[in-house]
Amino acid sequence: MKSILWATLTANGNYAQSSPENPPKKEALDDFAAHAKTAGNFIVGRRTFEGMRGSGGAGPFADIDIVVVSKSVKEIPGIKIVESPQEALNYLQGKGHQTALIAGGADLHNAFIGQGIIDELIFNIAPVLEGKGLNLLLDTEHYQYKDVELLDSKSLGSGVVQLHYAIS
Repeated sequence: MKSILWATLTANGNYAQSSPENPPKKEALDDFAAHAKTAGNFIVGRRTFEGMRGSGGAGPFADIDIVVVSKSVKEIPGIKIVESPQEALNYLQGKGHQTALIAGGADLHNAFIGQGIIDELIFNIAPVLEGKGLNLLLDTEHYQYKDVELLDSKSLGSGVVQLHYAIS
């Protein structure tokens, strides 16, 4: 199964922290929805999922398998809850998915990267600078540096640039 990590970063490399004062760019959200629809699924951390739920309802993800990775929450109606990244991948593979889209939460992204179970990275670079933020961290026990290969780059509009990498 191919696993793709999808994230929006600021121009200075931090995770873009959405807020009412700094909402996510529509182009990035539309791109995420398109990738989720293509994959038929996405994996997300609990806090990010709670932020996505907003006012409730299925919205654009009604026909998509959503997997929440959480050790504290055991049940969300209509959503598969697992305790680890590998369990999430195993669940989606068992349902016949060929690709898993890892959607969010810096902690979740770092857990997947730390376990070496990401094949591709999609970074949407938002045209903002942010003074504080979270970063992707490599597991320094296993490696300090990791080569990636640029597969594609494109403008999504409104100053958002997408970089798509394969992990070597």
